Amino acid sequence: MSEQSTPPATPAASPAAEPDVAPVSPLTQELAAALKRDSAGLVAAIIQQFDTDEVLMLGWMDDEALHRTLTTGRVTFFSRSRQEYWRKGDTSGHVQFVKSVALDCDGDALLVRVDQVGAACHTGTRTCFDGRSLAAVTGERD
Repeated sequence: MSEQSTPPATPAASPAAEPDVAPVSPLTQELAAALKRDSAGLVAAIIQQFDTDEVLMLGWMDDEALHRTLTTGRVTFFSRSRQEYWRKGDTSGHVQFVKSVALDCDGDALLVRVDQVGAACHTGTRTCFDGRSLAAVTGERD
């Protein structure tokens, strides 16, 4: 991933703060409570082309990345490897313009429908799934 990144926002430390107090979320209280994050505080974000339903990629978001995505019209992820935020397209030009965002029924995944400009995958392919099919037995209805 060669996208531009910004360091994670950290809440101001308070001398009176308890060590086990959760950081303040930039999301509404209702949305923050509905999210089921992994042990790193992240939620999977499935990225889909809005007009073709093509699944483009999967990325990870914490509360701040989701807040930026919901409020800027551009998709922001949290890089697990670099431990920083990156907005898709800032360096590559392969921008993702937000069309809608939905939370799944369990609260552990997001569906972000976008208008993708250029390749979605850092390898240069349209989607992160192009040319990566696995052999699988297919099923049929009875």
